[in-house]
Amino acid sequence: MAPTPPAASPSPGGRAAPRPNTAFREVRGSRSPAEFAAAVRRAAREIGEQVSCDARYVGRVESGEIRCPNYAYERVFRHMFPGRSLEDLGFQPRASVRGRGGRGPVPGAPPDARAHGAGAPPPPFPELFTVAPGAPVPAAVPRPSCETPEESDVLRRAFMTGSTAAVAFAALTPADAAASPRRAGASDAEAVEAAVRTIRLHDDRHGGDDLYRRAGRELRTAYALLDAGATRRSVTDRLQVGAGELALSVGWLAHDSGRLEDARSHYAEALATARVAGDPALEAHAFCNTAFLARDADRPREAVRAAQAAQQAARRLSSHRLRSLLALREAGGLAGLRDHAGCAQALLRARALFARGPADDDPEWMSFFGEAELEGLEAQCWSALGDWRRAADHARQAVRLQGSHFVRNRALFAAQLAGDLARAGEFEEAAETGRDVLALLAQVRSARIRAMLDGTARALAPHRHSAPVAGFLALRGS
Repeated sequence: MAPTPPAASPSPGGRAAPRPNTAFREVRGSRSPAEFAAAVRRAAREIGEQVSCDARYVGRVESGEIRCPNYAYERVFRHMFPGRSLEDLGFQPRASVRGRGGRGPVPGAPPDARAHGAGAPPPPFPELFTVAPGAPVPAAVPRPSCETPEESDVLRRAFMTGSTAAVAFAALTPADAAASPRRAGASDAEAVEAAVRTIRLHDDRHGGDDLYRRAGRELRTAYALLDAGATRRSVTDRLQVGAGELALSVGWLAHDSGRLEDARSHYAEALATARVAGDPALEAHAFCNTAFLARDADRPREAVRAAQAAQQAARRLSSHRLRSLLALREAGGLAGLRDHAGCAQALLRARALFARGPADDDPEWMSFFGEAELEGLEAQCWSALGDWRRAADHARQAVRLQGSHFVRNRALFAAQLAGDLARAGEFEEAAETGRDVLALLAQVRSARIRAMLDGTARALAPHRHSAPVAGFLALRGS
């Protein structure tokens, strides 16, 4: 391994300058950046991945501008360099950059904290907001190398109690605001960005129910910091975008836990923030979530309008994967309107855009959007159109392709598959798949997934004479 490079020096704007990735430069060896990029593309094809690697991307990695690759690049690098972790290749742990643009390290995390993985020491449980000087720091909770359901529950409770947002919020009391309010600085912007990363990491693993109330308090703190004003315009800009992304994360937690009106309010708040900030990426994200919510709330026409507005905002961006997801959101609304031809056309457009591959400018929040998600969202469209067998085929693919990290999505796609199979008349396979979902619900808290499983149980109830069906219903308590 390459020697640890020196610590990054602060840039004129107060942020740490990128730290060159000397370890990655070493593995490139004598090959030119263009030759190495070609080798990366060949390795991607060997494992069925698509990456748009070129000499510029290699240069950005080696300069430290790209601190952690997206999941597609990670799979390719692991294929090229078996036995080496991302940290061995000079990258930072994903947990420290999981958020919009990965703007900074998680506050309170030690510099040698490593991503969860084989052979890596467990990092401390991340805190959401930086603790004020002299404030008590909650004890760190180590992440186990392999989470059991009991350990997952410990982590969820630690997340709920370990945040120090109350300390940050206490600094912005009404009395202080009336006299001499504390103006937000760069560390406050970093804290808001870290909150977004932490919430997304835990939602990937556990779903929305347990996180929603706590995250709502973090959101109020973020907007209080924004209202107090900032020391510099650059900090205000970061706070605006960070607060908007946090509103979307909290809105999604509300959405996933069945609080649809709360989600609608948070998404509207994020959209207003995006408009004030003049940020097309945040605006596209807000409309994307609004479209998804409208579909789930049985407002398909609103879903179509929101998805089309998101696509309009995304025209100013260069992410084919984002446009693919937005086409899928439009397809979902059209399916709800029973527009078979329009839905099929939107699905074809989504697949064509997806096939163009990932890009360096793909939003970080879209790290969940891979082939499994594409299949799962298409399954939902065919299910809404009543084509159960076709829906089941796509849902089965989604379950097969979904990586183990996204536990909530594994449960979601399996629940989708169970429902489609039950309505297609494949009662025993539906029951067996439903049992798999019940096992995953020991780790995931999602009202949305439970509601899907309720529908499956109702569809299977008349067929309880089948032993697998009876076993599933008994396990579920029906």
